[in-house]
Amino acid sequence: MVDVQEQDRGEMQRRYVLITPCRNEAEYARRTLDSVIAQSVKPALWVIVDDGSSDETPAILAEYAARHDFIRIVRREDRGKRAVGPGVIEAFYAGLETIDIDQYDFVCKLDLDLDLPTKYFEILMERMDANPRLGTCSGKPYYVDEATGSLISEGCGDETSIGASKFYRVTCFQQIGGFVRQVMWDGIDCHRCRMLGWIPCSWDDPEIRFIHLRPMGSSQQSIYTGRIRWGFGQYFMGTGPFYMLASAIFRMKKRPIILGGLCMWWGYLKAWIGRVPQYPDADFRRFVRKYQRRCLLFGKRRATEMTNAEQAGGFNAVSQ
Repeated sequence: MVDVQEQDRGEMQRRYVLITPCRNEAEYARRTLDSVIAQSVKPALWVIVDDGSSDETPAILAEYAARHDFIRIVRREDRGKRAVGPGVIEAFYAGLETIDIDQYDFVCKLDLDLDLPTKYFEILMERMDANPRLGTCSGKPYYVDEATGSLISEGCGDETSIGASKFYRVTCFQQIGGFVRQVMWDGIDCHRCRMLGWIPCSWDDPEIRFIHLRPMGSSQQSIYTGRIRWGFGQYFMGTGPFYMLASAIFRMKKRPIILGGLCMWWGYLKAWIGRVPQYPDADFRRFVRKYQRRCLLFGKRRATEMTNAEQAGGFNAVSQ
């Protein structure tokens, strides 16, 4: 016979809240909405922040919210343009401020241009339950090749959770101080996790792969603008020049060939030459550069293993 209190406690451990910033996502919204509604374990609450959409997005959201009581819509005024990076995080916090995060065990920043497999969140929670040091995780994003119709990996590393689907243990999210309201927020958070002894990761397992309906790293202007912005974000985070150069050269093999990597390097150099202010925590920047030097010497997988082992002594799962 199952103890009622134990059963209730198990259900509470599976309470997760989704917060989705969006703007003008009418082309993709229904696929994301339908894939979340079809989840084997549904969210306790889904807060969707409409960041001033001018297309059919508000009507689509209202339609789904009327049919599903766990969906709540927050409307922001139209600022006149799409804003990636800081703008997305501002919208995320507009949703976060409407809830009591302590009522949930997991929180996820989820984009409205994804198609998720049915057991996506169930599997993530099972894996986090199995390893108390897992602070944030995700599956891997794929996109559909327009020429062949085949799925192509976006090539994201195993040492980070993916920005489009940041699934967090609430305790970890609170300890790292949440997301930085700047470009590279989705890299800084994972380094903050590692610095405090948590483990961020993503898995390329078929049951948790998801389709990213808009290419990663694109921009409201062009994919080249997105790559330049990425280079700026690396400088802001504190990335060292040798690691940045290696990253840019590696990315030259990805689409857009050559030019994408050059744009990343230019974004970094432009910020460096202009002495743009960096992330204000000097200890964090030193931690990042030490990790990156290990990556250059030993490879990213081995460097991540070494750093995770080294930081284990400072791990504290109790919210501070």
